[in-house]
Amino acid sequence: MLTTLGGGTKFKSPKRPRLTPAAAIRLRFWALRAAVFLLFGILIVQLWRLQVVEGRVYQTRAEVNRVRLQTIPPIRGVVFDRNGRQLVRNVPSFVVSVTPFDLPIDQQARVAERLAKLLNMLPEDVERPIALRRLRGEIFQPVIIKSGIDQTTAFIIEENNDKLPGVQVRTESVRQYLGGPIYSHILGYTGRITEEEYQALRHLGYTLNDRLGKTGVELTFERVLRGQPGKEQIIVNATGRQVGELDSIAPVPGDNLVLTIDSDLQSFVADAVRATMGNSKYAVGIVIHVKTGELLAFVSLPGYDNNLFSGPVPEKEWNELLTSPSRPLVNHGISDNFPPGSIFKLITGAAALQEKIATVDTKIFSKGYLELRSEIDPRIIYIFRDWGAHGWLDFYQAMARSGDVYFYQLAGGHYDFPGLGAERLAAYSRAFGLGEPTGVDLPGEVGGVVPTPAWKLREFGEEWYTGDTYNMGIGQGFWAVTPLQMLMVVTAFANGGELLRPLIVKEIRDPNNNVVQRFEREVRRRVPVSVDNLNEVSRGMVLGVEWEQGTAREAFVPGMRIAAKTGTAEFGQRDPRTGWYESQHGWCFAFGPVENPEIAVLVFHEFGSGGQTAAPAVGRILRYYFSRGQLAR
Repeated sequence: MLTTLGGGTKFKSPKRPRLTPAAAIRLRFWALRAAVFLLFGILIVQLWRLQVVEGRVYQTRAEVNRVRLQTIPPIRGVVFDRNGRQLVRNVPSFVVSVTPFDLPIDQQARVAERLAKLLNMLPEDVERPIALRRLRGEIFQPVIIKSGIDQTTAFIIEENNDKLPGVQVRTESVRQYLGGPIYSHILGYTGRITEEEYQALRHLGYTLNDRLGKTGVELTFERVLRGQPGKEQIIVNATGRQVGELDSIAPVPGDNLVLTIDSDLQSFVADAVRATMGNSKYAVGIVIHVKTGELLAFVSLPGYDNNLFSGPVPEKEWNELLTSPSRPLVNHGISDNFPPGSIFKLITGAAALQEKIATVDTKIFSKGYLELRSEIDPRIIYIFRDWGAHGWLDFYQAMARSGDVYFYQLAGGHYDFPGLGAERLAAYSRAFGLGEPTGVDLPGEVGGVVPTPAWKLREFGEEWYTGDTYNMGIGQGFWAVTPLQMLMVVTAFANGGELLRPLIVKEIRDPNNNVVQRFEREVRRRVPVSVDNLNEVSRGMVLGVEWEQGTAREAFVPGMRIAAKTGTAEFGQRDPRTGWYESQHGWCFAFGPVENPEIAVLVFHEFGSGGQTAAPAVGRILRYYFSRGQLAR
């Protein structure tokens, strides 16, 4: 190259020395060696990073991919009646689940569509719970897609497992209830754990796929029935399917329950109550052993098929259960409140004798009603009706005839005849267990209402009047009691004054049939009434069965003395022309034999009558029980 400077003198740049062919080969060789060393260096650094710096992380991931720790659900305990008849058993059921970790996210939509087609579901119903589980970060927890699938579908899914990564078919144990709807409120049912239940119970080892008791003894004795889950360490392949097992801890089966219920008696009580309930939408029948507190029969009608809840409940059936006016999901024996009507007169009578307001010889005349002058305006006279004009009645006759005027005066007094007053009547009522749950081992029990002047002022902002005490004395007005509470009242009369806790479970037995726990009679308290006065009330009840004018004659048992009391509680709107209410509930309770009481029976009919519907049912049950020859043990 030539360059011109200043005066035009031209210079020529020196030529680079050319490499000899040998030098060029050596240069290429060293360049290649450098590249190789560089690549090896990079490789070594990468290996060092993977194996040393992040080795533990990747090792853990690989182990997780290959080895899983999963829960083994225990066999749930079953339930028997007191005579060893099985009422609940476990049966296997196929379940399809998806483990999100094993389902590549780019294949999720395709797998969901294919699985939905096999399970007759919408693809979004398959994909939604998987996406939710991913969002929660619980990608190793299988998601239940559908349970209760048929065997053919289960086999088809298994055969297509290469096209359905992350999808598993397994079996789970579900409940089968053998006794029918008459046991629904006792046994309850199990169902899939909810999010709220899981959060509350996860510290006890519950998983998102567990089933647990929802109502009845399934709920109350959940811890007993459930058992202890096991663990197993398994080896899985790339699609999450188990290919081996490393270690395992076996689950511990749940214990079994032996109920106090006699299944033959349970069936008979259900039939007797159903046959006499007429147009009633619901009814209750209960039988108890008065010395032990064991419930021998406990029927709330109508019941429901608790097998419905072993799988997804069809929407139609679920809506019918929720909207039925007979409220089949409600245990009317412990979760419903009613006015007790005249069966409450046992408490009024016992309190009056104990407080010496009256003796058994106290006579009161009933002309069919009682007049009460207004405490605010004396010109106004209120009429408190009796259900009949009974004439002169003594204590026994008043109890047998259920004369309202007699008990109006025992409760609220009249002119120079002192009554108990609302506060004392309320105190005796609480002593007999009203206003509080009985403590039976069933969920959903309510306490009810014992009305007092303070309660009325608090609830309605109104003063208490003598008329309120009159209504209180005959079981009308503001009372709210459960059938089981009233059964425990009459049980205290039968056993000499012990207010017992009703028992629904007799024993807990382990899977080898060894008794783990036996439930013994439990006395909540003694009622503050002498045995003599309790017996005087019972004599009035006996007269109610044996006297031709008694209201409980339908409860008789040939050759046996029975004490019984009926009640017809009015409610709803009062007819201004007749003074009577538009609707009424029917009650009757009884115990026998009077000389050595063994059982007490209560029947309640919504829209029934104490003497015409409830008492005949009680009589049928008593006659059946005592005619069997061998009593339930």
